[in-house]
Amino acid sequence: MTDHSPLRSAWTESLARGQRPDASALRAHLRAVHRDHAGFTETCARACRDTAGRTSYDWLAEAVPPDRQARILDLACGSGPLLQILQARDADLRLTGVDMCPEELALARARLADGAADLLQAEAQDMAALADGSVDAVLCHWALTLMDPLAPVLDEVQRVLVPGGRFAAIVDGPMDAAPGYAAAHHLIYGHVQAELPGYGEIDLGDPRVRGTDSLTDLVHAVFPDATVTVETGVVAMDGPAEALAEDAAGFFYAAFILSPARRVQMLADLAALLAAQTQDAPARFAMPVNRLLVAL
Repeated sequence: MTDHSPLRSAWTESLARGQRPDASALRAHLRAVHRDHAGFTETCARACRDTAGRTSYDWLAEAVPPDRQARILDLACGSGPLLQILQARDADLRLTGVDMCPEELALARARLADGAADLLQAEAQDMAALADGSVDAVLCHWALTLMDPLAPVLDEVQRVLVPGGRFAAIVDGPMDAAPGYAAAHHLIYGHVQAELPGYGEIDLGDPRVRGTDSLTDLVHAVFPDATVTVETGVVAMDGPAEALAEDAAGFFYAAFILSPARRVQMLADLAALLAAQTQDAPARFAMPVNRLLVAL
């Protein structure tokens, strides 16, 4: 049974006092979420697909170079869904997954065949276990948004990539790209801010990752000669409004800090919103997605 006790951490307590949490408090908060809810990210992400039938994992996997036996690093690999997709597509790929949460890595080990990937516990800002120029591509699925400080992460990505390598990441897209997403986002955040007013004004990670121009500038500062592109897509899932609300809300880190009573009310309000947006058709939840591509 999923534990819906409200998450409290040094990060949330700093917000409650009107203070700005530091980077160590952020990482501790993220570790606590993934410790208590390991694997939650993929529940929604694997159900949401674009008009071509691709999940965001599939779209990211398309950035893998066509070379046989390419060395691929899945940065912040979580419970391993991207690694599993890559291994199934090409058994000759040499895969490595890095994550800071042992509970997520345990799920990844359980789902992957023996020897399918090397799994390492490390923070993205310090991947000392990986040698310089040791991978052909670095992929990061919806975790770059959460990382702060970000500059050391990009420095580490540059260090481990071979000359001519690739870096690709899935991050949040512009809210207005997905019909109804802004309303769902604001509804969830409204409930959270009723209990923790500072949430949203100070959000998880570096906010510059959420803007196309600011993200491009961040990447160019570390990879000045690279070709950098940011593409926007939309992934969506359909279903009964109540079940859809549960899965959609579970993708938002903000929802984990709600009290049980407030969470029940938020889910009811979200289900009503999703049902109203499609009227007689099955309810739909759509998310905007940006894919960052960096070619060295």
